[in-house]
Amino acid sequence: MAITFDNRVAIITGAGGGLGRSHALALAARGVKIVVNDLGGAVDGTGGSETMAQKVVTEIESMGGEAIANGANVTKQDEVEAMVAEAIERFGKVDILVNNAGILRDRSFSKMTLEDWKLVVDVHLHGSATCTKAVWNHMKENKFGRIVMTTSSSGMYGNFGQTNYGAAKAGLSGFMRTLCLEGAKYDIRVNTLSPTARSRMTEGLMPEEILEKLKVEPVSQGLVYLACDDAPNRVILAAGAGGYALTKVFETKGVNFAEEDATAENVAAHWDAIASNEGMEEFTNGGQQGAKFLTRIANGEFVK
Repeated sequence: MAITFDNRVAIITGAGGGLGRSHALALAARGVKIVVNDLGGAVDGTGGSETMAQKVVTEIESMGGEAIANGANVTKQDEVEAMVAEAIERFGKVDILVNNAGILRDRSFSKMTLEDWKLVVDVHLHGSATCTKAVWNHMKENKFGRIVMTTSSSGMYGNFGQTNYGAAKAGLSGFMRTLCLEGAKYDIRVNTLSPTARSRMTEGLMPEEILEKLKVEPVSQGLVYLACDDAPNRVILAAGAGGYALTKVFETKGVNFAEEDATAENVAAHWDAIASNEGMEEFTNGGQQGAKFLTRIANGEFVK
């Protein structure tokens, strides 16, 4: 199945280098018109210049594609709204949003300042929400949208020294799971990419021999699928070193106790049954958890 894009327009944040640049080039190669957004700052979020974004625009234009550069700060609502307005004025619409912008301020939690916590969460989580909010009603009116968040294995599984980054990235997966429910009837599909790739943010964390295997281009091919007309909905696609997998959240079957037996001691005594993987399920909305427990009450299914 050939993946094609028919007159689509994409905004890609953090697209001045690394993975974002690769995303922009991959979509532009398939005819997508691109808004290359990049504040142009350092990895820790300081500084700023549109030069990086403009270089990517030049690359796209040299390929015969169409693109514009934008230096909006994704945490500032007025700048983001102006970016979306510029995209619509120039290209007529926005079909695709790739929330890729991010920074790092890694420290162990005991040494981390709350300023470092807030800044990282602001850029990754609040920035993604700000950009998504700016295109959401436009996509609803057009009855079409493809939004891709960028999470991380640190958000799914944890990573030493990244409490701020991990919390923000985990938040994005929850953001995605609710957005896809609200956007479904408007054909707005929301997915999440979990990349392992060489970038300014990973170069100081991994040895060179590993980084050489983590090229950005294969990751961007996963992004292309998540952003296309036939994209799935509500998935977390892990991608790295040419490998692709899904990250899923499952809930164990667990047990119910009668009210008088719901004690900490019984939780401890039945821990093996509570933790057993047998019969576990993947839920697609929060109400299913409560429904599971309440159905057992109605049926009198209690552990003694």
